[in-house]
Amino acid sequence: MNQIMESIFTVTANGSISASSFLICLGISILLGGIIAGCYMFRNTYTKSFVITLVLLPAIVQVIIMLVNGNVGAGIAVMGTFSLVRFRSAQGTAREIGSIFLAMAVGLATGMGYIWVAIVFAVLMELVNLILVLANFGEKRNPEMLLRITIPESLDYTQVFDEVFDIYTKQCKLMQVKTTNMGSLFKLEYRMTLKDMKQEKEMIDALRCRNGNLEILCSYAEAYIETPGL
Repeated sequence: MNQIMESIFTVTANGSISASSFLICLGISILLGGIIAGCYMFRNTYTKSFVITLVLLPAIVQVIIMLVNGNVGAGIAVMGTFSLVRFRSAQGTAREIGSIFLAMAVGLATGMGYIWVAIVFAVLMELVNLILVLANFGEKRNPEMLLRITIPESLDYTQVFDEVFDIYTKQCKLMQVKTTNMGSLFKLEYRMTLKDMKQEKEMIDALRCRNGNLEILCSYAEAYIETPGL
């Protein structure tokens, strides 16, 4: 077992890594990247570009680690290069961030030649991930909802919806009030938990009768926490 967990690298006389070791590590990195990407796609929304990135990321990190290969100067140069890169994409979800860190950890392991460490680590982590997803671990029975209501400026919003909220929600709190359309409209934002998710349409219909049939938006609060700006 101890020998399995050792690095496979055989260093030549001039300090370089053999071609066979490099190709083995590269193949394992791509294979494990594919496994990580496949598990990420299970019961999850995703984009093609992100999945491809997960496949390639372990191999990219592996090559960087091999190029540094204990050279402090090269390590500082690589760190400086990456500090110049700015990512302007939208903030990722927790599951995306976890998958990226897992792919990077696998790349670090293969880059140092610890093939079996990378394989065992990736497989165990993805098995735990799949078990937690299938078991609905951490999922709320009544998730928190985000409710945005537009009302005319003539309507007093402090108590106008209280009766409806008492009927359909367990808890509801006004989080934000914003004026729009030159002050002729108010936009109210509530955080709430419904008593029964099946009554969502009934609640919206009741709210429409009180806000003059203006715009109402109801969504899962987590969706706006994970993807701000929607």
